[in-house]
Amino acid sequence: MRILSLNGWGGRLGEELVSYIKGADPDVFCLQEVTNTPDAASPWLIYRDGGAELPQRANLFAEVAGVLPGHQAFFCPAARGPLHHGDSAFQSEWGLATFVRRSLPVIGQVQDFIHGAFSADGFGEHPRSRNAHAVRLHDYATRRTTLIVHLHGLRELDGKGDTPARNTQTTRLIELIDRVRHQHDGLVVCGDFNVLPESRMLAALRDIGLTELVTTRGFIDTRTSYYSKTPRFADYMLVSDNVGVRRFEVVAAPEVSDHRALLLEIG
Repeated sequence: MRILSLNGWGGRLGEELVSYIKGADPDVFCLQEVTNTPDAASPWLIYRDGGAELPQRANLFAEVAGVLPGHQAFFCPAARGPLHHGDSAFQSEWGLATFVRRSLPVIGQVQDFIHGAFSADGFGEHPRSRNAHAVRLHDYATRRTTLIVHLHGLRELDGKGDTPARNTQTTRLIELIDRVRHQHDGLVVCGDFNVLPESRMLAALRDIGLTELVTTRGFIDTRTSYYSKTPRFADYMLVSDNVGVRRFEVVAAPEVSDHRALLLEIG
């Protein structure tokens, strides 16, 4: 089973991202920062925040689903707010997407908020609402069941350090995992955590029996050349002891976001 996790950066490199995903053809694709704007009049829209204007791919969810026709596509919105095209505004949903190959039955799932609640009337003030999505899959080839969970962690304006809100986020994430995980399930937790390697969040996930693969395998950077700031860690992949890791890679090329993709193969 090939599991790929990526923060899509709102589709800023939409064509490159979609082309990469089509070629990679993962069994499970966990995508963060996904746009969904069915009424958009253009493939590109503008997100405005505090004087900044950022291009966004209007329908990144539909574009990725279009190149993965053999996958079930799940969209989990965290908020709905305006994106702009000239003087026109379009209401756009923003959140997580999970794509699962149809040969892998989804035998359990849950999505819920780990910070805040759904914001239907605007993206809201920082730190904005955050959700997580968990899918419990059975692999007929290996006769094993694996729970895959991904999230886009809180972005706090003062950095990636530990905060009370991040502590609560961690508690809610572990509660979400416990709701759907069965005793002998393998567990994979991935995504853009927005925390540092020494964070209390990663320590708490280690305490429930997970091993973090990015730093323990010597990778020192999960950002691409499109990201100029430090620190260079944001994305992580963690696995339980009963997950057989065949390969793990922090993908350096191609660059399809300001985040690097994380690729895990298990068997």
